[in-house]
Amino acid sequence: MVALDPFAVGRPPAAERRTSEDWSEIQLWSDRMYMPYVVRPLGVGLSPRSSMYSTKIGDITVTRFSYGIPVSVGDFSSDAGNALVLTTIRGNARHHLDHDATADTPSGDTFVADCSRVDYLVEFSPDHVQLNLTVPHTLLADTAVRWWGFDPGDVLWQRKCVIGGGGSGWQALLGYAMRTTGELPGHATEGRIGLNLQELLVGHLLTEWAARAGVDPDRSTGPAAPGYVRHAVQYIREYARELPTSSDIADAVGVSVRTLSGSFRKYLDTTPAEYVREQRLQGIREELLTASPGATVASIAGAWGYVNLGLFAAAYRRRFGENPSQTRAFGPVSG
Repeated sequence: MVALDPFAVGRPPAAERRTSEDWSEIQLWSDRMYMPYVVRPLGVGLSPRSSMYSTKIGDITVTRFSYGIPVSVGDFSSDAGNALVLTTIRGNARHHLDHDATADTPSGDTFVADCSRVDYLVEFSPDHVQLNLTVPHTLLADTAVRWWGFDPGDVLWQRKCVIGGGGSGWQALLGYAMRTTGELPGHATEGRIGLNLQELLVGHLLTEWAARAGVDPDRSTGPAAPGYVRHAVQYIREYARELPTSSDIADAVGVSVRTLSGSFRKYLDTTPAEYVREQRLQGIREELLTASPGATVASIAGAWGYVNLGLFAAAYRRRFGENPSQTRAFGPVSG
């Protein structure tokens, strides 16, 4: 099998690239790009020789990453609310399933685990290189509701499985997405092009994942979410920066506040206000990581409607496990 290397074609994007032999620096980077987790060397006296690269496709964080030594990685933070989509470029990864079963992913294979819903442990060979997507769970659930009319719930989100493989459509889509990020300038894939790529990636991912979990998008066992719920989800994602109220959202989709709130509880297990708050915090986090060096935490939070920085910092810390200033310190640097 020919090794998958999505960065082999096209000009590498102007994004963060790092190499490090320092565990603290590697952990700081990985906590921000993925989520907090625990890594252990599989051997005594081993020092990492890590290669770290990141870019964005819409709301998806894309990383090319290796430790340079054999490691086990687990205890992922469920509070971060992220799923991992790990594709092996070189070497091998051994993913732990349930009841002591494991699944290997050699070059070209992809493994999916929603760390917001299930425990996950993976071991990497010493020569491993991974192309990883960190996908917010809310993005997966939103897309499922918009495409299928319902959130499949833990029958899907708790399923850990292998998808794709050499020569598959998924692998071809990954290659296309990465060539696109390499050929476009700056942050182009965070705009309209990125959102289109994001829709392709998440839609294909959900389709393959559902097939392996036995979820039929056309034959849901529960009622489909009404169209106004799907429209409300899209409305909030587009206008979260403007602080829409439940009344604003209900008016925009043509239902009462009571109907909207009840449907959000029923189909999304949240409220419209909680959903707006989550989208605001996610948007701020993305801007803290990608904004120009001159941007401040106060200016970014203020653009999303936060006036009281103390309350904002507390909410941010509860959601992401770190202060916004810590996130900002790891954003782009000048030069």
